[in-house]
Amino acid sequence: MQQSSSREQFRDVIALAPMATGGNLPYRRLCRDYGADVTCSEMVVAAKLVRGGERPLLRHHETERFFGIQLCGNAADQLADGARIAVEHGARFVDLNFGCPIDVIVRRGCGAALMKRPRKLAGLVEAVRAAVEVPVTVKIRSGWSDRKLNAVEVAGLVAAAGADAICVHGRTRAQRYRRSADWSLIDAVARSVTIPVLGNGDVLTPWDLERRRRETTVASVSVGRGALIKPWVFQELQENRTLTMPAPARWRVMRRYYDYATEYFGDDAKGQARVQRFFLWHLDFWHRHRAYTEADFQAALPGSLIQTREPQVAGDADEVLLASADPSDHETIWQRVVDRDFP
Repeated sequence: MQQSSSREQFRDVIALAPMATGGNLPYRRLCRDYGADVTCSEMVVAAKLVRGGERPLLRHHETERFFGIQLCGNAADQLADGARIAVEHGARFVDLNFGCPIDVIVRRGCGAALMKRPRKLAGLVEAVRAAVEVPVTVKIRSGWSDRKLNAVEVAGLVAAAGADAICVHGRTRAQRYRRSADWSLIDAVARSVTIPVLGNGDVLTPWDLERRRRETTVASVSVGRGALIKPWVFQELQENRTLTMPAPARWRVMRRYYDYATEYFGDDAKGQARVQRFFLWHLDFWHRHRAYTEADFQAALPGSLIQTREPQVAGDADEVLLASADPSDHETIWQRVVDRDFP
């Protein structure tokens, strides 16, 4: 009964996907403000964690009421010990990352590399399930490559090993982010197991969510790049409507992130240097925001707006500035946010 209850916590939720760099505590806090039901730490390398490192990544804000810690590794004992440490630091659930496509992680036989070793992967899940009492979730991709789309097989093994939910990113490791996510495969996974499946990939608008709910049987969605482009996507998805976010409103969102990041990293020179680094990183996504309409959504089908070539932005000087990809413009935006030089 307890495990069944744990699994139900992952049904009908809109989660912020765990993301390296982008999933920093101040940004998760911002996404929570807009209605993210579930948040998770950046990826934590279990081998480093058990040796005493990675501790800052375990922190969470008090508003993150359903917060998990994501672990990456390929050794059962390290993942089990890491899971225990995660729970000691307040994790409400432990997420195992078998989807990371980054070269340095894959070369170590971790992340998406384990999609090539399904039974090894399932054994890692079983070890963590035996180590902790909180829910254990698993992140996978559709497969290693187009020739090895084995997410359904892996999901079955993972469910049998005791996982409480599975998040499926609808791309292979080889695809990275170059193609639209394959939600038909995500749906196949959802139909093959009884535990909740969270679909991940290309959710940017309320119309994306409505489409996936209509066309698939997924229990929930996990939002990654869409949340990096516009943290208010969670309010849009929760309320099934688009928010009007002209330049003055977006300046205020950026200032709120700056304030949260300053509170976390500090207002001294060292802290502000870190705030600036993260702020400029986020601008590489924030500038991609466009006020898309349902007509734009329909025109992009069967693909997704997040994969389309973005149109030029017209409007006043601030609208043009905030849509710029130019690093020098990003420096200007940073300084204006620091100085509160905006409407």
